Amino acid sequence: MTRLRLDLAYDGGGFFGWARQPELRTVQGTIEDALHKVLRVPADDADEPLRLTVAGRTDTGVHASHQVAHLDVSPEVLARCQGHMDVPVCEALARRLKAVLPADIVMHRVSVAPDGFDARFSALERTYVYRVADRSSEVDPRLRGCVLRVDEALDVDVMNAAAAMTIGLHDFGSFATPNPGGTTIREVKAAYWRRVPTTPLVPEELAMGEAYRTPSLESGLLVFTIVADAFARNMVRSLVGSCVKVGSGRKSLDWFAGKMAEPVREGSSGPIAPQGLTLEHIAYPADDQLASRAEAIRAVRTLP
Repeated sequence: MTRLRLDLAYDGGGFFGWARQPELRTVQGTIEDALHKVLRVPADDADEPLRLTVAGRTDTGVHASHQVAHLDVSPEVLARCQGHMDVPVCEALARRLKAVLPADIVMHRVSVAPDGFDARFSALERTYVYRVADRSSEVDPRLRGCVLRVDEALDVDVMNAAAAMTIGLHDFGSFATPNPGGTTIREVKAAYWRRVPTTPLVPEELAMGEAYRTPSLESGLLVFTIVADAFARNMVRSLVGSCVKVGSGRKSLDWFAGKMAEPVREGSSGPIAPQGLTLEHIAYPADDQLASRAEAIRAVRTLP
C-alpha cells in the first residue's frame, strides 16, 4: 500500500465535526466519499476502505486552516485517477478531489508520505487559535462564522495570567474529557492572549495614495493562541471559556488556579461556543524521526 499525506482546510460551520457519523455531514465522511468517487472504489470494498487518519479530530463547528490526514491506498487504485492527465499521480488525485469537494473544503496538496509517517501520532505539536470580538472590538459581520462575539469588555492582562498557568505538563481534567483508555495529561508549550493591532490591509510603502486606508480584517480582535503536543476533547474551548470568565470578572484567578490544581470536570469550566476556534498548524519532526515519534506518543502519559 502507498501512504499518502493530505494537507487541507475547511470551514467547520456546515459540518458535525471531523469524524464520520451515520446520516450526518462530517469532514471525514465528505472527503472519503469523494475519494471513493474519484478512485472508483465501491463504498463497501473491504480491500480498499479508503479510511482517513487525521492529526486532530475537530468538533462540530470548529474550523481548520491547516489540517493533515493520511490515507493508505494500493498503487493500482491510485493510478486510476491519472487518466489522460500528464501530471504525477498525486497531483492528478489532488485535482480530481478539488473538482468534486464542496466549497467549504479545500485540498491544498496530496503527496506520498515519508516512511514512518502517521498524521496523528507523528505530530510534534498542534497550534489552535480562538478569535473573539469583545466590547472593545468593532464587530465585522463578515467574520461571524469564525469569530465569537462577546458583549463584555475583557481584561487581556488577567486572561494572560490565567493562560500562563497552563504552560507545561499538566492534567487538564477540569477542562477536557479523555478518550476511552486515554488521559487528559498534555504538555502546553505556549498559550497567550493578544489584541490584534489596527493595521492597514496594505503596508504604507505599497500604498497608492488613497485617502482611506482599508484596515486588516482582524484588526482589534482578541486572539488566543495555544500550542501543545496534543489536545484532549474540548480542551481548547474549555480553556478559552474559563479565560473569558476570568477576563470579564465573573471568575477569579484563584478559581482558575484551583481548576488547574484539581483536575475534576464540572459545569463551570465547560466549553465555549465552537465557531471562534481554528486549527492553524501541525508540526512534524524530520523524516528519520517520524516512526520513533509515533511510537513514543502512543504511550499513555503520566505526571512526574
